[in-house]
Amino acid sequence: MAAGHGIAYAQKPGGTLRVQLMDTPPSASPLEEITVSVVVPFMGVFNNLVIYDQAVARNSFDSIRPELATGWQVSEDGKQVRFDLRREVKWHDGKPFTAADVRCTFDLLMEKGEAKLRRNPRGVWYENVEQVTSDNDFQVTFHLKQPQPSLLALLSAGWSAIYPCHVAPAQMRRHPIGTGPFKFVEMKSNERVKLEKNKEYWRPGRPYLDGIEFNIITNRATRMLAFTADRSDMTFPTDVTMPLYKDIMQQTPTAQCTVRPTGVTYNLIFNRDAAPFNDERARAALALTLDRKTLVDIISEGADVIGGAMLPPPAGVWGVGAEALADLPGYGPDVEASREKGRALMREAGYGPDKRLKLKVTTRNIASYRDLSVLMIDQLRHIYIDGEMELLDSAVYFNRLYQKNYLLVVNATGSSLDDPDQHFVENYGCNSPRNFNGYCDPELTKLIAAQSLERDVEKRRSVVREIERKLARDIVRPIFSHNVTAACRHARVRDLTIMVNSNYNGWRFEDVWLDQ
Repeated sequence: MAAGHGIAYAQKPGGTLRVQLMDTPPSASPLEEITVSVVVPFMGVFNNLVIYDQAVARNSFDSIRPELATGWQVSEDGKQVRFDLRREVKWHDGKPFTAADVRCTFDLLMEKGEAKLRRNPRGVWYENVEQVTSDNDFQVTFHLKQPQPSLLALLSAGWSAIYPCHVAPAQMRRHPIGTGPFKFVEMKSNERVKLEKNKEYWRPGRPYLDGIEFNIITNRATRMLAFTADRSDMTFPTDVTMPLYKDIMQQTPTAQCTVRPTGVTYNLIFNRDAAPFNDERARAALALTLDRKTLVDIISEGADVIGGAMLPPPAGVWGVGAEALADLPGYGPDVEASREKGRALMREAGYGPDKRLKLKVTTRNIASYRDLSVLMIDQLRHIYIDGEMELLDSAVYFNRLYQKNYLLVVNATGSSLDDPDQHFVENYGCNSPRNFNGYCDPELTKLIAAQSLERDVEKRRSVVREIERKLARDIVRPIFSHNVTAACRHARVRDLTIMVNSNYNGWRFEDVWLDQ
């Protein structure tokens, strides 16, 4: 739902767009990070081979467009995908872009070259790729082990930046070099990220803006005041909850706000190798104590969507709603009956009203995580668990997850795109760094592979439904809800399309201009 005037305007070059950031990005390297706090400020520094059309709100195969590629061809057996590349594209340091840079990027992701990423959350996306060859300076071919219909979707994501061969990964974390519409200027911790116009951008007439300043404001109330006081052109895109949305529209009725699912799930991650969650009874009790409807009513005034791992319809293409999971732990309509089952399991595991379990509930030190953690700690009390919230800044938080240094985490997981290959492989694949609790199941691995190969949409959807039920039944990463928030900007911000089924793919900013 978007507020707009439906009037065509002539684009005006110039001006600096001021966008809010909720925290300091862990680094400037999209290939190595997983938080939206990286992709929003740095997507404009880079280009992909292909990209979701930045003017189309719903990401789908129909909205994929060439970017550094001019086109692509798929072989008859589906195992080779060839891309022809743009000529006369330059990196921000003036060096020419060639097919070698594409090959180097995917050698990084597939860990085949000498250069290494510090961490590689999206390497698992390309496990089906045998190699990427540079056929000549302006043509590359992806050689696949098996046909993979979703490859183009993966390549279109905001995370799928092409890196230069001649710049080391360590530099890309501090001072990234891209081919995109904006050049990196600086990143100051707890202050700002600053970009400037790439005057030699390969797309004529773009970008319109002289620059973008992403101002880091760690307190959400302060961010909202800055927006309504006209000190920011745009809120952070996941920031505006339903109560805040109503406040903004009352105080700034000319603001343009888009309310939509962000592609983010709120969920629980527990350490399956440490007591008490190495006991399946404690894991089941955790799922059985969840009152999802109460969480949704409080957090989003009922706007969040209850479902499985993937975004349910109507916004989502592949996911299932709560009704498809109603017979599984924590999804039943009788919350008190579920909690009594949970208490019985905890008593079997050695806990009870006279022997309560005390533990730290770890979360990220930003408002949405803190709010949910408070509610979760309250729900844990019903199964004899007394939780104490442990707040961590973003860089420390993600390092703790990767190191598996936690017991119970209240987390938000963003899906880069609404496609099962990305979501299941990245979050539940045995070898994925983002499979934080290390769940690895041979049956699930076979199901994930089966849906990836399936070209018939309905048959693929059937396999996805089976995966969704298995994840809920095995209590792998209990899902609270799919987040719905608003992204707001002042009316002077023109030609910015907010994506409605992912929050990670729409931040190139090259078409955006300021009407002032």
